[in-house]
Amino acid sequence: LTGCSSSNKLIISTDLPLQGSAFDSNDSTNKAIELYLEQQGYKAGTYEIAFKSYDNATAAKGSWDDAKCAANAQDHVANKKEVAIMGTYNSGCAKIIAPVVNQAPDGPMLMISNANTNPGLTKTWNEGEPEKYFPTGNRSYARVCTTDDNQGAAAAQFAKQVLKVNSVYVLNDTETYGQGVGQAFTTEAKKQGIKVLSPNAYGEGWDKKQTDYSALFTKIKALKPDMVYFAGIFDNNGGQLTKDKVKILGDNTKVKLMGPDGFTGYPEFNELPEAQGAYLSFAGLSTDLLIANNPNGAGAKFVADYKAKYGSDPVGSYPIYGVAAVQFILKAIAASDGTRKGVRDAVFTGAGVSLTADESVLGKAATIDPATGDINAIDITIEVVKDNKETTVQAWTVQK
Repeated sequence: LTGCSSSNKLIISTDLPLQGSAFDSNDSTNKAIELYLEQQGYKAGTYEIAFKSYDNATAAKGSWDDAKCAANAQDHVANKKEVAIMGTYNSGCAKIIAPVVNQAPDGPMLMISNANTNPGLTKTWNEGEPEKYFPTGNRSYARVCTTDDNQGAAAAQFAKQVLKVNSVYVLNDTETYGQGVGQAFTTEAKKQGIKVLSPNAYGEGWDKKQTDYSALFTKIKALKPDMVYFAGIFDNNGGQLTKDKVKILGDNTKVKLMGPDGFTGYPEFNELPEAQGAYLSFAGLSTDLLIANNPNGAGAKFVADYKAKYGSDPVGSYPIYGVAAVQFILKAIAASDGTRKGVRDAVFTGAGVSLTADESVLGKAATIDPATGDINAIDITIEVVKDNKETTVQAWTVQK
């Protein structure tokens, strides 16, 4: 860098919920990224890199918080040496941060998420989406996981074709993500010929402040569904919801339970006796599958390195996707002039940035589409909670 700046160190950050139930998985993502940066010698091309972690959760809420996301957005912009953000974990938080960093001085500023699945961040979904997230007219938000139009559809297809479900009741946590995945699941369930017993396009909302859901499940029980689908995040009192589902409707062999990736990566959920036998979807390849697909690949090697350094496996499958997002960020920085705009332009102009099959921790070649910011892979994994662990059932190819 020339001019008044003597330091060549550029900052990349993460913006994740580091309090409450989501701590384990997101702390693991930060650890994975720090290990990866260490392995790269904290360099991207000729640039030296520094790492900064932002927490978007509050202790009071025990999960991501709107006001904290808004404050973090201002801090990213104010931190002049920061050129890219890996985050967020929750789509609702991304919708607050993305338009702010899109208008950053010397920007737009690049943001690549490992976990946001709400379609509207990159695709036409709700009114004004996705344009409202790039007010400058130039996109700056990308992601390495697939989206809920695919995830919800895959879950409904699996429910009908493999689990032989004929009727379902959909509950959502009333947040951006939950309503989005609830809507995608509901739409596809109807297409598959599953009778949807819940109201609205995205199911019935559950109140996360409720201490007991017995009345809700007693009402649902009268409708005799084959399955209940939880569209939302575990942080929103998903534990109590799961306990009361089993208490009133019976265990998950009697009335099946399925949830989206918002219930993956939570040891607290996996260890509930009432969660055993619950099916989950993940908007990518589970770490198990990624290793099985390419046992000698960069992903398998990285997981072994992580275990050697930290003494345990990464928590859930999003930490490896966090590393993949950072791989794209480092490529973008290496190809740039070291400015925010330069880093963003590397991803969103020309051919964009790609990872080869050899280098990608996802175990296969991957490209971020410069026109949309979406990754070119549509991977979905179906899992089941068994013996207090998330266990891979199979990869699912979405039938369009």
